[in-house]
Amino acid sequence: MQGTGSPPRLAAIDVGTNTIRLVVADVDSAASYRVLDEERAQTRLGEGLYQTGRIGAAPMDRSLSALERMRALAEGMGVQDLRAIATAAVREAENGDEFLQAAETKAGVRIQVISEDEEARLAFRSVRKHFPLTDRPAAIVDIGGGSLEVILSAGGMIEQTHSLRLGAVRLTERYARSDPLVAADWKRMRKAIDRVLEKRLGKPPFVTPVMIGSGGTFSTLATIAMFEKAGEAGPAQGYRLSRSEWQRLARRLRDAPLEVRRRIRGLNPDRADIIVAGAAAVSRLSRYLGAREILVHEGGIRDGLLLTMIDERYPEGEVLGAGDRFEWVVRFAQRCGLNEAHAAHVTHLSEQIFDALHELHQLGDDDRDLLAAAAYLHDAGYLIGHSKHHKHAYHLIMHADLPGFSAHEVEIIANVARYHRRAHPRKRHSNFARLDSADRQRVRVLSAMLRLAAGLDRTHSRAVSGVRAEVGEDRIQLELEAETEPQVEIWDAGRKTDLLEVVFGRDVTVEWAPSEASSPA
Repeated sequence: MQGTGSPPRLAAIDVGTNTIRLVVADVDSAASYRVLDEERAQTRLGEGLYQTGRIGAAPMDRSLSALERMRALAEGMGVQDLRAIATAAVREAENGDEFLQAAETKAGVRIQVISEDEEARLAFRSVRKHFPLTDRPAAIVDIGGGSLEVILSAGGMIEQTHSLRLGAVRLTERYARSDPLVAADWKRMRKAIDRVLEKRLGKPPFVTPVMIGSGGTFSTLATIAMFEKAGEAGPAQGYRLSRSEWQRLARRLRDAPLEVRRRIRGLNPDRADIIVAGAAAVSRLSRYLGAREILVHEGGIRDGLLLTMIDERYPEGEVLGAGDRFEWVVRFAQRCGLNEAHAAHVTHLSEQIFDALHELHQLGDDDRDLLAAAAYLHDAGYLIGHSKHHKHAYHLIMHADLPGFSAHEVEIIANVARYHRRAHPRKRHSNFARLDSADRQRVRVLSAMLRLAAGLDRTHSRAVSGVRAEVGEDRIQLELEAETEPQVEIWDAGRKTDLLEVVFGRDVTVEWAPSEASSPA
């Protein structure tokens, strides 16, 4: 069990139509948490439900066994507060109460069946934590086995919520009558989806250019896309797909027989039978709403539940707003155990280099903020190990809780930190290949400056107090301010000018510019 002074340890269980998920986390602050463990079991609780109206004996037994294991895991980890919620399958089943009673008596888990509105609220709570929603209208979508939750948001506020009976399991059982889907069955499924959208959504109040989606359908298509592009998969959080790319992947899945789908890289074989229906529902919805871009969120309602549990524990707690976003960078750095003096100094030097070279890169204040965040976190990977700490930093930052930074901005920060040492950014790197051409150039420029700044504090002694630059047509001369000649820093920074030279097409030299006080008499 945890000690008296330890942070509260919480656990949330989401009992879905297709999958049951557990997450165990320590409260990190009044607005955040750190995941300790996750467990999932694809029990297919809703199997056959949409033909019979009841939860079958076999899926009920599988689900009760999974719940018992998860409860034991949570107790073994010293969880102080365990909450479980259930959604569409238990909501709709004639014998839903029987399942709830068995879960409590046999598995030791008391489950709350949440309403459609509460399900949408939790999904929105999670997305709002990780994505900025004030800059443009958005559709927040959570797809499960039984339902599709749609939240239309404008100005960071909920405009409309809709719970649509368009879950992946439900659609599969009703319309996937051939393998692969023949034209008539596909047309029948597509028309059924469109009818629900037209009847339940009506005319949307505004065009939503971006869709932010959670659930296995979204993360699966993102992973398949990563394997297609780079031959390997990274974190799905924040991954971007255009609507046309989503539609292409949906057609690929639709045209492949089940046995072929089970061998597609990035697709869990256990999800292969329902992925076509899930992809079709999202495809038709994105078309209906006018969404041109689909962003993937790996959180969802269990994340929203944890955040709600934290809010209840800290009703008057300290909550930082988006305007304090660099403070969240500092907090994350502290959790990683970074040398904060070195991190702050490299950040200071990075900003000075950014300002000194502004006439060459012409980037704005937002890019300066991203560079500062990457500089402060560039050594985060030491938490895992030294030899590949730059790569570890990328993954840690991609999963970091950094309110105020969008998922897109977090990805830029992670990439800039990734390239503060060793190899230059290359398209064969999956993390770099995910970015569009404009963002790849931003990463090249910002990481070139960070590499140099990190070299200028190689000894972690803060010997170099400042950097000036003289920019010529074919050269950049960097002049270092220091009380005495910083030989190690000059040597290390000199080794790290190569990317800067490539980016700006100029030779780069690094020299000590002694002040009169430090010059020999």
